[in-house]
Amino acid sequence: MPDDFLVTGPEDAKITIVLAHGAGGAMDTMWMENMSSAFADKGLRVVRFEFDYMAARRSTGKRSPPPRAELLKQEYEAVIDGLGARGTLVIAGKSMGGRVASMIADDLYDTGKISGLLCLGYPFHPIGKPDSLRTDHLAEMKPPALICQGTRDLFGSREEVSGYTLSKMIEILWLEDGDHDFRPRKAVSGLTIAEHVTVIADHVTRWAASLRTPGSR
Repeated sequence: MPDDFLVTGPEDAKITIVLAHGAGGAMDTMWMENMSSAFADKGLRVVRFEFDYMAARRSTGKRSPPPRAELLKQEYEAVIDGLGARGTLVIAGKSMGGRVASMIADDLYDTGKISGLLCLGYPFHPIGKPDSLRTDHLAEMKPPALICQGTRDLFGSREEVSGYTLSKMIEILWLEDGDHDFRPRKAVSGLTIAEHVTVIADHVTRWAASLRTPGSR
């Protein structure tokens, strides 16, 4: 395992989740740590990595924006090729990381490299631009996919997403009153983000257990 990966969970896990970060947060943010730990507690193995632009921040301190999606897609694909994971493999990401994963999911599924796709807060559109949809490729998605989304996510609320055309292979787990980070307003809903993380971990564990191992189709 390369030194620039963060691995959480049992080495002999039957299911591995490759988890990419969002546009502005590194692979070791508290959010990424908490989510990875929740999955690991369920017996899942989580492998985190950073896109080159994010890794460069550690050495330069310069906060450069993400490069074009085509380059990020290539970087994610290289991670999968270099990982050599056994068993069930799920590509995943928070926000932008999930979008990049979704853009390579069909090809990786067709070639038998992955079993499914997991998006944690999908950016269906930029904030304040509900007509600039990022959903064209989701309409014909081939692999089993799970999107976990807060009902009041500014990148795609429950009301907005209900009108989108999405593949029948896509399941959406809605987190009541959650924002883009799944945080609910406790005074409004009585819920906590810890409760939402537990719900996500439980659901992802069940969902991933139903997936086929790459190459077994």
